[in-house]
Amino acid sequence: MTAGDMALPDLDPVIHAQARLRVVAALNVLGDGDEMAFASMKELLGMTAGNLSVHLTKLEDAGYVRITKTHKGRTPVTYVAITKRGRLAFEDYTKAIRALLDNAGGTQ
Repeated sequence: MTAGDMALPDLDPVIHAQARLRVVAALNVLGDGDEMAFASMKELLGMTAGNLSVHLTKLEDAGYVRITKTHKGRTPVTYVAITKRGRLAFEDYTKAIRALLDNAGGTQ
């Protein structure tokens, strides 16, 4: 690590993992109060149920997503929604990435 690295913006480690970034990005396009079924998210992101579940738990522990388990008839259904805190964290993350990329070219 060089001294120049110290000036770079911090990236949220909860969101920065590729799988969690994809989850938060997918949820961020939903309107406030909207949610996505776990099965739909699994298919959209091409993830296994176990892998998606692990990443959702980390996001839920950080307060970035809300997970609701219910039933549709007799079938259990899990819904996932991004929280206000999650939207703000994603916004901060994208700002940090933009700043990082904007500074990547050096002086011109």
